[in-house]
Formats: sequence, structure tokens, C-alpha cells
Amino acid sequence: MGQFDHPNIIRLEGVVTRCKPVMIITEFMENGSLDTFLKKHDGQFTVIQLVGMLRGIASGMKYLSDMSYVHRDLAARNILVNSNLVCKVSDFGLSRVLEDDPEAAYTTRGGKIPIRWTSPEAIAYRKFTSASDVWSYGIVMWEVMSYGERPYWEMSNQDVIKAIDEGYRLPAPMDCPVVLHQLMLDCWEKGRSDRPKFVQIVNTLDKLIRNPGSLKQLANNSVWEDPFTPEFSIGTVEDWLDAIKMGQYKEHFSSAGYVTLDSVMHINSSDLGNMGVTLVGHQKKILTSIQSLQTQGTHVHV
Repeated sequence: MGQFDHPNIIRLEGVVTRCKPVMIITEFMENGSLDTFLKKHDGQFTVIQLVGMLRGIASGMKYLSDMSYVHRDLAARNILVNSNLVCKVSDFGLSRVLEDDPEAAYTTRGGKIPIRWTSPEAIAYRKFTSASDVWSYGIVMWEVMSYGERPYWEMSNQDVIKAIDEGYRLPAPMDCPVVLHQLMLDCWEKGRSDRPKFVQIVNTLDKLIRNPGSLKQLANNSVWEDPFTPEFSIGTVEDWLDAIKMGQYKEHFSSAGYVTLDSVMHINSSDLGNMGVTLVGHQKKILTSIQSLQTQGTHVHV
């Protein structure tokens, strides 16, 4: 098998032994897949570190695009991370070589596609281009800035397709700079010709890294909103935690004595830490939601 020569592309070689299948040898990436790595370190990186990861992924995708490759399965689960936080594009099982024409497309008639990461035209017409990889890159940006949150949460694939077709786009993750969410939205333009090229994405991220002050303005929406979940139409602590995707902490709240919505209204970060909610990102998400509960009390049945 071939080997890509770029610092943000995973290197691999194929080995064939007598009477045995092909074995693939890859370089060792100490931190494993990006999505799992981010979930384990929720809230522990600076914005500049996250942008550096995104820049590395974009650089690798620019290289593939320049070589007329379309990846077709770009997602945080297919990015590997080494001990220096260098991110490398991997898993080329669905990748294909396009013609030299930059507008060329790879068309497939069947097979499963990762709906949540796939552009509308690729879902509808099975046409994959570098522009459809750019759409997927926008989803990867969202995954990185949300520390591995599942795109579109618990929505079904059909609901995702319908929502995208009606113009819905993922809101900015908590504490996400405006400029980064805008870049995501640019990647999610309906018309593929309206999306930025990977070279433009790399240049944009380079400018942000050189001018970190541009990352200080955060997007207004600090709570991740599921468009198919009624706004805080809940009656119990368990319902509330499920609604904000923090259901894994139900027992933590119950054991600490927080069994009614009224009792959680004045919880602070120290309280969360004492009950075992130690990830900074999860603390921020819960505390932000508590603020919303306080201001939107008319929607809560206490």
C-alpha cells in the first residue's frame, strides 16, 4: 500500500505474508482517536490549542485535496492524536482518487454513508467532492469545540436530513468563539461552490493563531440546543439532566440530595466537584443550564 508524505496524514504501509491477509502497519499515535481523547479531557485545553488541532487537520485535508483525493469519511473518530497533540487524518477506507478536474466528483450508487458528517448533495445524489469533505470538516470543527459531543445529539438520521434540508445548522458549542462558529457555517453552505477551499481554511486558522485576540468574542448561545426538544418542559432532575445530555450524573445528584429542580437552583462549581462532576466542560454546561432554569422558570414544573 502507499504512504502519504505529510505531517498531518497518518503514515501506513501494507505487509503481505504467505497464506495470510494483508496487515497494515501505522505509526504509533499515543492518544488514540480524537473524539475519545477530547471526551477524556473535556474543558482542559485552551482555545488556541484546539485551533492548533483544527489547523493540523485542515492542513492534512488540504494535502489530500491537492492530490485529488476525496476522503468521504472525515470525522473526529478518524483523526489520531499523538503525545504532542498533533492531529493526523487517518482511515482511508472510503477515500477515492478524483480526476485532475477540481470540480470532478466521485459517485457511488450504494453503501452506507455517515449521515451526520455528510453534505446534503452527497446524501441526496451520492456525489463526493473536496467540497463535501469541507462540509465534513465543519462537523469535525464542531466536535472539537464541543469536546467530542455527538453531532445533532440524539436526533435520528432522518431528522438530521430533514433539519438540514430546512436550513437548520448546528449552534455554536459552549464557549466557542464567534469566528470559529462562522467558519463552521461557511463549511455548511448548501451550495458546494459557496464553501471555502481547504487552502482558505488553513489560511483563516493561521490568521487566528497569529491574532488570538480575535478569538475572545464568544457566540451568544452558550447552551447546546436540540431543535426537537421542548424548551425546558421538564418536571424532574432526571428529565433535566437528560435534556442537557448530562444523564450520566443522575446518581451523583441523587446521592448528594438534589432530588428536586428547586434544590439544584443554587448549585455552584464547588458543589458539582464535591458530588463527582469534575470535568470542567460538564460543570460549565450544567451551571449554564441552571442559569437558564432560573430565568425561564415559567417553563419548569417544580
